[in-house]
Amino acid sequence: VQLQASGGGLVQTGGSLRLSCAASGRTKDRYSMSWFRQAPQKEREWVAMISQSGLTTKVRDSVKGRFTISRDSDESTLLLQMNNLKPEDTAVYYCAATESLFGSMLEKEYTAWGQGTQVTVSS
Repeated sequence: VQLQASGGGLVQTGGSLRLSCAASGRTKDRYSMSWFRQAPQKEREWVAMISQSGLTTKVRDSVKGRFTISRDSDESTLLLQMNNLKPEDTAVYYCAATESLFGSMLEKEYTAWGQGTQVTVSS
């Protein structure tokens, strides 16, 4: 599967962005998917995941109540709605796919990655 992330940009604190990740190639609904992010001088970290079925979603504690992960109606696009953005959310955001049934917070479980999209939140 090939992934293409988009939707990043520059917003002020408290603003919103919606990231998209278009999947193509192999059957898209056989994958659990996640968003990861990497801030400058920091290691990449897991942000949110959605299971193959779409019935299970999880987000990291620091974004709980602000970020929502979902798929669009035809399940071809992964979405990340980000509200009430904070400067500490500034990072390059990556989408990733795994054949794991429920997904994983571990990078090593993911076999396909998008190219990353920059999110910058100004204070």
